[in-house]
Amino acid sequence: MSEKVAVLGAGSWGSILANLLVENGHEVKLWSRDPEQVEALNEWHINPQYMKDFKYNQNLIATNDMAEAVQGAKYVLVVIPTKGLREVAGKLNRVLEEQGSTPLIIHATKGLEQDTYKRPSQMLEEEIAPQHREDIVVLSGPSHAEDVALQDMTAVTAACVNMSSAEKAQKLFSNNFFRVYTNDDVIGAEFGAALKNIIAIGAGALQGLGYKDNARAALITRGLAEIRRLGVAFGANPFTFIGLSGVGDLVVTATSKNSRNWRAGYQLGQGRKLEDVISHMGMVIEGVYTTKAAYELAQKRQVKMPITEALYHVLYEGQNIETAITDLMDREVTSELE
Repeated sequence: MSEKVAVLGAGSWGSILANLLVENGHEVKLWSRDPEQVEALNEWHINPQYMKDFKYNQNLIATNDMAEAVQGAKYVLVVIPTKGLREVAGKLNRVLEEQGSTPLIIHATKGLEQDTYKRPSQMLEEEIAPQHREDIVVLSGPSHAEDVALQDMTAVTAACVNMSSAEKAQKLFSNNFFRVYTNDDVIGAEFGAALKNIIAIGAGALQGLGYKDNARAALITRGLAEIRRLGVAFGANPFTFIGLSGVGDLVVTATSKNSRNWRAGYQLGQGRKLEDVISHMGMVIEGVYTTKAAYELAQKRQVKMPITEALYHVLYEGQNIETAITDLMDREVTSELE
């Protein structure tokens, strides 16, 4: 059955998910702040800043009027970088109040808020009043926009405490190449989605420095241990981290050139300054900001996260990457199960 869906955020992932929903037979309006981006999507069905050479479905409608996008929508998909999520959610709350709507909110944002260390669903809960939303669902998993655009086989997780809401998202997105599984562990899904970007920066840096597969495997495996450790400290189910939003998302993000976090790390490994990497990426590098939030959060909770700590020293204190790697390897040896 065709549904009305609003998608807020026309970056690579937001626009490709909007396109997928259109091809699933839904009526979709994609919101962007940028009038030129809206014109390019509506007139030429392209989004060159984010998805070069990809042609969007002609039935996808873009707008820079949020009220127009949300009008009559049963579902609102939010795909906004973490640092802009509160502002957009606050505006959405006002629109929903004016329209008297209570859509199911689905988000695909991956990160932690600076200073508060809040997860995206917590930010949405605080900014969108309960009477203006049916529920909040997390969409997460190993899913590069570039691969979904090519209809590569993809599997992700829809997480919500209320399984009926997760199942609605599952039905909305699922098709013959995009498979959605449900999970009730919102905390685990969001910590996995956020923290894997940190490890991806480290994996890119290793390759930029010339390290090989053994080093990358070690980093990914021990990085997963850190992700699980912090997530469990906040109540996540440890089994979530061996699922799609855990190890699945980590592997694809830490091994692919499609990952902007991996690319950022690779450039750092080749000697580029962080400021240059950020300015030339053209898209938000969530892992840079998540590294700071996760490091500070781990310090407060006394959770051991040596890889995250090492990357924090590199990104925010200017430590040499090679020195950081040496310090990691020279730490006191311990049990793998710690």
